[in-house]
Amino acid sequence: MAKKQLYFNEAERLYVVEHCTIAEIASRLRLGEKTVRLWKDEGDWENKRIKHLKSKEAFHEELYEFARKLMKTIKEDMDNGEKVDPGRMYAFTRLLPLITKVKDYEDVLHKKEKEEGKSGLTEDVLKIIEREVLGIER
Repeated sequence: MAKKQLYFNEAERLYVVEHCTIAEIASRLRLGEKTVRLWKDEGDWENKRIKHLKSKEAFHEELYEFARKLMKTIKEDMDNGEKVDPGRMYAFTRLLPLITKVKDYEDVLHKKEKEEGKSGLTEDVLKIIEREVLGIER
């Protein structure tokens, strides 16, 4: 029981947030793989991991949608010869580096999923999102 009190929460965090495997968790915390597997089942870590991923994906989708709408309104104002509100322009310029960070995060996540044999967004789909949704050409 003492091991569980000491390591359960950290093991859960490693599995849910860090996406470590059972073997990695067992090695890092010096626990048996069977123990970690039992804790995983007991704590419903798989569903917690899925919920965590969905919350991250939902944020990325919202960020893309917000940036896209903001960019569209700025472009419309520019096309109509109207002065672009500095607040909107500032917000958009602050979003640009975040979009890059989001893409980097998705690339890491995609690589990890590929290594684990899971499917996700392919590079082609990400490029289409960049080009069609966000209007970013590389």
